[in-house]
Amino acid sequence: MSSRAFLSATEDASVAALVAGVRASEPRALAKTITLAESTRADHRARAQRVLGDLLPHTGRSIRVGITGVPGVGKSTFIEALGLHLLEQGTGAASWIGNAGVRRWTGCGS
Repeated sequence: MSSRAFLSATEDASVAALVAGVRASEPRALAKTITLAESTRADHRARAQRVLGDLLPHTGRSIRVGITGVPGVGKSTFIEALGLHLLEQGTGAASWIGNAGVRRWTGCGS
């Protein structure tokens, strides 16, 4: 069964607002979406799945990369360096999400 069936009209509007905000590179919308995705609550996870599903058609050729490791190993430092490198290469990298929070890269395409 689709997660769409579990959302009220208010939650549906919230999903649409989050999708619009993420597409507009609004840090608050991105942060809220991350919070929903990381939550252990079933209703939050259902909303996160809707947001991600609604964003999927707009991702183009993007890829998702997960970086994991024990505390202090350098995940955030690596993400920072990789993001800067991709920007220097002109890849059009738009946003990076690190374990330390949301980082918005300016001056790049979506």
